[in-house]
Amino acid sequence: MTYDLSGGLTGWDLEGFHNGGDTECWRRLGAHEVTILDDERGEIHGTRFAVWAPNAREVRVNGDFNWWTGDPMHLVPGSGVWALFVEGIGTGTLYKYNILGADGQWHEKVDPVGFFCEQAPANSSIVYTSKYEWADAAWLEKRANTQPHRSPLSIYEVHLGSWRRGKTYLELADELVEYVQWQGYTHVELMPVSEHPFEPSWGYQVTGYFAPESRLGRPDEFRYLVDKLHQAGIGVILDWVPGHFPKDDWALGRFDGTALYEHADPRQGEHKDWGTYIFNYGRNEVKSFLVSNALYWCQEFHIDGLRVDAVASMLYLDYSRKDGEWVPNKYGGRENLEAIDFLRYVNRHLYERVPGVMMIAEESTAFGGVTAPVDAGGLGFGFKWNMGWMNDSLRYLALEPIYRQYHHNEMTFAMVYAYSENFILPISHDEVVHGKGSMINKVPQDAWRQFATLRAFYSFMWAFPGKQLLFMGCEFGQRPEFNEEVSLEWWVTDLWGHHGLQQLIKDLNELYRAHPALWELDSDPAGFRWINADDSGGNTYSWVRSDSEGHQIAAVVNFSSEPWTSYPIGLPKAGAWKEIFNSDSGLYDGTDTYGNLGQIIAEPEPWGGFPAHATIVVPPLGAVFFEPVD
Repeated sequence: MTYDLSGGLTGWDLEGFHNGGDTECWRRLGAHEVTILDDERGEIHGTRFAVWAPNAREVRVNGDFNWWTGDPMHLVPGSGVWALFVEGIGTGTLYKYNILGADGQWHEKVDPVGFFCEQAPANSSIVYTSKYEWADAAWLEKRANTQPHRSPLSIYEVHLGSWRRGKTYLELADELVEYVQWQGYTHVELMPVSEHPFEPSWGYQVTGYFAPESRLGRPDEFRYLVDKLHQAGIGVILDWVPGHFPKDDWALGRFDGTALYEHADPRQGEHKDWGTYIFNYGRNEVKSFLVSNALYWCQEFHIDGLRVDAVASMLYLDYSRKDGEWVPNKYGGRENLEAIDFLRYVNRHLYERVPGVMMIAEESTAFGGVTAPVDAGGLGFGFKWNMGWMNDSLRYLALEPIYRQYHHNEMTFAMVYAYSENFILPISHDEVVHGKGSMINKVPQDAWRQFATLRAFYSFMWAFPGKQLLFMGCEFGQRPEFNEEVSLEWWVTDLWGHHGLQQLIKDLNELYRAHPALWELDSDPAGFRWINADDSGGNTYSWVRSDSEGHQIAAVVNFSSEPWTSYPIGLPKAGAWKEIFNSDSGLYDGTDTYGNLGQIIAEPEPWGGFPAHATIVVPPLGAVFFEPVD
């Protein structure tokens, strides 16, 4: 045997990994099928294994190819990386690393850069080389020339494992794609698909950062799902979890017998709320690992955007901690400077490398500049979830109509800060679990009022500045909370109320995408003007949305149980305005009683700062939209 036992991997190959600049470390670490040259036998095919374990005394690769007895790996000089080429094995081979740690104990670990894993409760890594041929070139070209802030963005959030329980990536590529296309969403957002053995974590406790969830199929089958979504004109956003990782003894934690990926000090390295470890964002190799992981999903799986989970937990050293349980930064402050630097790094890098990508922050505090550019001192995200709007809106929604007049500002306050960030309005999975109640059950009173109120609320949401996100099941008013163990209650979509609500979302999406006034200037104050923000006695809100060409839509939403049959509004121009949407329509299981006979006439008489005014009919717990007739 005269070939290199390390499979050709050298310290030079790993220099970028150690200085934090390797943004494609998956090409060097992990298990790769390679061909090497032997002086005597010529080309030899096999798999090169490589793992970073700088404090290990010894590392072996255990696998089904050596009866799990362990083949010694070789330390690549000056790198802290152990490598071994094993001839004659390839895709489908099961393996783990057996590490004699600095603590003198053997630790059997899965590959941190493994591309495929066994299904839980088994957890071996699996050698995997993609053979997939993509067919989404037209989508990628369109994405590269799209400005997300000035484009429609209507997102359907999905937990793949329970959308229709038991469906595989291949089955979802038919059924989910067809449904999302019919509903008219522009994007799906997938709750984490990175490998996670504990299903009730919903993917937020990741053990395989580079491996798609194996319960639903093989990595190329996940590629097929993404490809089919793209071919149907639907973008794919993926939840990404760099904020923490679980303590499973076979995963990242104390990987080589030391705190390798995490901080050793529990005041910096552990989330007590979640029972997880926190990445050491200041360590170069960890930065290389995480930024590579973000780029990996975008490059290898053509993901269009990453929604970064729990950003607030990364930004603050005292997040969910009492005095004495956290370590201040070098200036004595509570900001996690290393995490802030990392987030800027990953956002900047992905925007440079992936044309048209979206980086989205789930950030629940008032941290400044989340969506400001890095060179302007911001974090560099493209969008931020508007958690304030969500909390205010759901509090208002849960009130009896008679009490809403005293909380009128809950629905208007978001406009005070609407242009401080680029916002997405989220009604996510977090709002329909853990005793919070489903969307339909948040609303008081009888079924008619519940469905009418929810139709009015979604109408408000789709016409309000900011992009939209709605969690699966909320679009048809499923009554049980989200439960990952069962499918959505699809059978109710044939019933009164549920069917109408589902049809309303379909029509709202169609209307939304067809009218740039509802999305083009979401991040520009020129795109919005209140008609009347102060009608607390009527529980009614009205405003005008505009696009850059001057096209306008007027929206009026009534959260009272009373119809307003002679409601005055100001309008930007006199003449005929067509009623283009009415949430009380019989199509949506409304009363089909309170409408404006197709149009209204605005008289050239000033009202509330507008040059014209009209008297309109607004349905009880309902919404109406108008556009001028040119």
